[in-house]
This record gives sequence, C-alpha cells and structure tokens, in this order.
Amino acid sequence: MMSHRFPRTSILLATTTCLFAANLLAADKKAPPPKPANQYVTFDAHPNEHVTVAADPCDDPKDCDFFRLPYIQHGMLPIRVIFTNDSDTALSLDDARIQFISINNDKIPAATDDDIQRRLFSTKGTAGRKIPLPMPLPPITVHDKPVDKQITKDDTDFGFNGTTVNPHSTLAGYLFYDVRQLDDPALKGAELYVKMVHTVDGKKQLFDFNIPFDKWLAAQPGATPTPKPTNPSE
Repeated sequence: MMSHRFPRTSILLATTTCLFAANLLAADKKAPPPKPANQYVTFDAHPNEHVTVAADPCDDPKDCDFFRLPYIQHGMLPIRVIFTNDSDTALSLDDARIQFISINNDKIPAATDDDIQRRLFSTKGTAGRKIPLPMPLPPITVHDKPVDKQITKDDTDFGFNGTTVNPHSTLAGYLFYDVRQLDDPALKGAELYVKMVHTVDGKKQLFDFNIPFDKWLAAQPGATPTPKPTNPSE
C-alpha cells in the first residue's frame, strides 16, 4: 500500500466555510495533460534503468486554478510528480516514498487527505464529538460528516489514478506538501526525494531519484539570474 496521498484515507469534516464556495467554479477545469518527464524543467533521469522522474510545483494559485480548494493559501504546496518508464518492464509505486526535503533537511511526506482536511477546515470538527459510556468504558468519538467531497474529487481528478507505470508510458499525479513552517520560498534549496520504486515482480528496486527545485525557481518569470562565478585571473 502506497503512503502519501495514494490511499484514500477515511477522514472527517465538521465545519464547511463559505470561504471555499467560490472554488466550486474550478470543478469543470482540467489539469494540462502530463508530458514525458524529461520535458519538464526539473527531473532526474536514470539512463541505465530507462526511467525518468520529474517534479512540477505550483506555488501560485493562478497556475493551478483547476483545484477546487485554496490549498496553496493554506500552506499546502501542490507538486505534480511525473514518472516516465521507457523500459520494457512495468514498475510499481505501491511502496514508493516521495518526500519533500527542505534546505534545512526537513523531511516532509506527502499529505494524506486527513492532513489536508485538518489544515483547511475546523480542527474542532475534525476531532469529532465525545459520547460518554457507562463506567469503566471510555467515551467513543463520533464524527458527523465524511471527508469534504471537494478534496476527494480533486484527488480523483488530479491525483494518481493507479500505482503501476506500464512500459513505455507516463504516469503522473499531484501530491501536496505542508510547507507552512518553512522559510519563504519553501522551494529554495529544496528537492523531491523518491525512493522504493521497483519492478512489478519485485525483483528489482530502482536507484533513488533526487530532483532539486532551484532550477525550477530559476526558470520562473522574473527570477533573478544566478551570477556567474568570476575568474580570479581576469
């Protein structure tokens, strides 16, 4: 079973706020179709394994306005992760670990639906109601509503639609990372670390992938060019 947002974690909602109502307009919008991983700004290619993994962050809500909810405004960074398998063997992401590594080496796993709901909605409602039982039994917790449908719909429409990367194909999906506590910009000096990708038969585990984000930042409009080092002899 995959970690991160791949599994459909059962989570609960207590309070819906009209702050998010306008985002229902995004329901009919589509994410751009994924390209082969090596066509993105930031990727890590393994020529011997014939596999490339790319990461395409969205740190501006205007660039990913197809989402139904304002994740970025609440400290959740969407990153589209793209796997391109040019080999003749299918790959499995069932055990894959995809971590955001900050410049200070904070290791942040992809958020579950549970994590996202706690961030976007009332923590009081998420905790549920306590119903006392006769002593010595402990109280039980009752949750009034299931996970907000906008979160599950975004997961269905824009997340990974499977865990198998077939030969000569590309599989992509958005994952969300809680970067609220990181210095701004959170992508500076950070990287996406992907490990435990293996062939479907389990006989081979691929080498880890490291995808730095500084190159992506440098490619954004208005980015300050990195100064070239001066030659002391000149």
